[in-house]
This record gives sequence, structure tokens and C-alpha cells, in this order.
Amino acid sequence: MARLSTEEFLEKLQKGKPVPAVLLLGDEAYLRGECRKQLIEKYVPEAARTWAISRFSADDGETQAAVDQAQTLPMLSPQQVVFLEDGEAIESLGEKARDEAVKTLEAYLENPAPFTVLVVEASTLDQRMRLAKLLVEKALVVEVGLGENIDERVAAAAVLAKSLAKEQGIEFEKGAAEELAESVSGDLMRLKTEVDKLATFAAERKSVRRADVAALVISEKSATIWEVADFLAARQPQRALEFFERLLREGEEPVAMLGAMAWMYRKLIEASEVRGATNGWQAAKALGMRPEQAELAIQCARKISKERLLDGLRALREADDRLKGGAKDPHSVMEFLVWQLSGARAVGK
Repeated sequence: MARLSTEEFLEKLQKGKPVPAVLLLGDEAYLRGECRKQLIEKYVPEAARTWAISRFSADDGETQAAVDQAQTLPMLSPQQVVFLEDGEAIESLGEKARDEAVKTLEAYLENPAPFTVLVVEASTLDQRMRLAKLLVEKALVVEVGLGENIDERVAAAAVLAKSLAKEQGIEFEKGAAEELAESVSGDLMRLKTEVDKLATFAAERKSVRRADVAALVISEKSATIWEVADFLAARQPQRALEFFERLLREGEEPVAMLGAMAWMYRKLIEASEVRGATNGWQAAKALGMRPEQAELAIQCARKISKERLLDGLRALREADDRLKGGAKDPHSVMEFLVWQLSGARAVGK
């Protein structure tokens, strides 16, 4: 079947007939999530989504279960959507198990149920192997990745930033969307978070300036905020302070740093509640983050109690209030905050 970009697929979805099978191929969590969302909205009435949406994982050996569900009439809905996640895991099975899984999918795709859209998800597939050849032939392949070229990723992110802003009734002044896309290095999940933040900040004037981006968005070009999570988890305030001092020297704004930290702490709290994620890709789907960041979040969340994380969010709000209230020495505010986050308030927790 055809191979489409995410944008082409979403356009096709709005005007086309159901397809028996879709392969979401790529590792961009935001694009994958948008495709999932639109598939569900297109084919399953809201009232029936408890019964007519099913999720299985090939990594958990559930390929047969997914196919069995696809062949079962849905309850209270004319159609159902069945997701088979972690499709790349089939390639790493032993030869016998791999052949059985591929044969199961092949038999189904030869005669797919008319009431089911089967969605196979995979971060990458070896195009030389039988599984990839089968899905490319029998399924609609949707690219949910932006590739490795950073310039292309940033260009695509800038286009998306303008679209997301328009949905919120604001627009970017010339160059601001590009500045934002470059600051987040084309990370679309983070891009959406930053657009939401900028939309709130620029609500009354309905436009986002480059100065707003510089003030509110901590740049991934100079550092990643996840570097500091391990220092705080290990109660190493001096190393965390050195991290923040480097950012301040490189021109990052303290308010932007606090915003990034607050976002990180919220993700750590979410990560502390994730169960069953054994790798970055599984965690990424649960947390809506890139796999490498999601894995860091899971690791750090295991080292910091939820009580410490909640205390940290409160400390971040207090520091933000002090900075916005006109604190004369941002360095002192950040230093006091780091000691709080590293456990000065949470000894024995």
C-alpha cells in the first residue's frame, strides 16, 4: 500500500474510507499520538470507546491476542480500533516464535475483518525481513518520525508551532516560531508544551515575540534540564548549582529555568506512577516524551520519593513567586531552591 507522511494520513483519514490495517512507523511520540487520536475519533463513537478500543503489545507476546480481538465483533460500535504496539519486538523473537507471529498477521491481513482497523506500531523495522515486507504490502504505512536531519526536524517543528498557536488563537511574530523550534531541537512533544506556555503568557496581545521565546523557553542547545535530575536525586546540590550557573552564564533566563524544572518535576511525578515500563520506548508512550528522556525520567523517579517530588513542586512555585516579585539576586534564589530540591527540606524521606 501507500506510504504517507503524518499530515497526508490525517488528511486522508478525514475524507477516506476505513483501511483494514495501518502501520505507524517511527519514533516521534507526538506524531504517533496524533494519529492514534484521529483514528479513534474517526472510527469509534465516544460512548463506545471503553469497548471498541483495544491495546496489545507484541513485546508482551500479544500478537495472537490482538488478531483474535480484531476478528471479534465490537460491542456497541459499528467499528473498532485494535492497536498492536511494539511491533519491532517481533523481529527480535526466536525464529520459531517470529515465524508464528508473522504468519498470524499474514493470515489476518489476507482476509481482514471489515469492522476493524488494525494498527501496528513500530519505532523501526528491518525492511529486509518478512514482517516489514508484509506490512508494507498489506497495510497503509504512515511515517511518524522526522528523521535524523536536525535542520529538517527544526523546519517541521516550526510549521507545527504555528499550527498549534493558531488553534489557541495566537500567532508567532516573524522568526519566533523558528526560534522556538531550534530551542527545543525539533522535539515535538516539548514543542507543544512550550506553545501552551507561550500562549498563556501572550494571551492578551495574541502574539508571541522572539523575546518571549528567549525569556520563557530554556534552550536545549546549551544544556538539557534532565542533566540535573540525577544530581538532585543523589542529593548533590553542588553539582546541580554548577549546572544552573553554567546556564546563567550562557544567557538562560531564571524564570525559563524554573519553568523547565517544573515541567520536569511534573513528568517525574507521572513517571513514578508508570507501571510495567522496562525500556525508554515503553516509557515514552506512557509519558509522551522522547524515549531517551522517558528512560531518564523513570530512572530518576525511582530514586526520589513522590513526597519529595511534591515538595519540590511547591519549592519551585515559591521560587517563581520570588523571582516574579522582583528578587534582586536571582542567583541566591536558585541556590536556595537547589538546596531544597536536593533534600534539605526532605531529610529522612
